[in-house]
Amino acid sequence: MLPYALLAYRASIHTSTGATPYSLVYGTEAVLPIEVEIPSMRILAEAKLEEAEWAKQSYEQLNLIDERRLKALCHGQCYQQRMARAFNAKVLHVTPDSRGKFSYKYDGPFVVKETFSGGAIILSNMDRTENALPVNADAIKKYYP
Repeated sequence: MLPYALLAYRASIHTSTGATPYSLVYGTEAVLPIEVEIPSMRILAEAKLEEAEWAKQSYEQLNLIDERRLKALCHGQCYQQRMARAFNAKVLHVTPDSRGKFSYKYDGPFVVKETFSGGAIILSNMDRTENALPVNADAIKKYYP
């Protein structure tokens, strides 16, 4: 089953490149086994070509392979930027605390300044100075004066 899985992988368009791996290597799309039994429009068009014309078209496609690879590279870079933006929008950035893991990070009453989905909360002191690090909402207890 591995050859069939590899054929499916190499003949499918990948989101990251916008092209099939087969076309980036060989400059043309792969001929699927089903297209041999039931000819597609592409196979019928190639069957009507003279051998010299078919060779000329294949040579022109090979000349354009560098352009296709460059286009796939640009598409891949745009894809990575989109994924990075989506990841950064969902991740709450936390700077490491230099006081050590056993020290008290919060002391005294606080006011909830901002809440985020997922249970993160930004706290501020009673004099409205904001703490830099977010806190998990499960670690907060209600303060009764």
